[in-house]
Amino acid sequence: MKTALVLIDIQNDYFAGGRNQLSGSEEAAVKAAGILALFRKKNLPVIHVQHISNRPGATFFLPGTFGAEIYKDVKPLENEAVVEKNFPDSFFRTTLSEKLAEAGAEKLVVCGMMTHMCVDTTVRAAKNHGYEVTLISDACATKNLCHDGKEIPAATVHASFMAALDKMFAEVITAEKFLSKEGKE
Repeated sequence: MKTALVLIDIQNDYFAGGRNQLSGSEEAAVKAAGILALFRKKNLPVIHVQHISNRPGATFFLPGTFGAEIYKDVKPLENEAVVEKNFPDSFFRTTLSEKLAEAGAEKLVVCGMMTHMCVDTTVRAAKNHGYEVTLISDACATKNLCHDGKEIPAATVHASFMAALDKMFAEVITAEKFLSKEGKE
């Protein structure tokens, strides 16, 4: 079965100086770049998902801005597909399904941002589309959230979403485990 790498929203606005900086975005990008390098070395399909905010009142990923551009560590090569999306689900009203079908992909490896929003939504949707998913836990990042007047630290948000996705929707593993397993094949 052919495996494709899907990199979700690893864009400048999520990094230092961006309009919506995440906790651990640099570290996650380094891990994602390592996974990307393996896929490129093996000549496996890579699809970059890029969120463009076109809703009224949007504050980041605005069309035509530096913040909406894909981050330098995972910049797409000319032969790598870029799928634009406007919603948390990378499949909803996008060409992702078509790109994966063209690539003959039956399994997905997912890295990206934000864990609690677009990564979670896309992994669940991928499962609903019949894909077997491997989610690289440390190649994802999120931010602190607030609920009921309490701040929830990014590390807790991230761990909670990884725990919820593991087994039922994806195999959740670290970049190191993935690379040691897949790099030998």
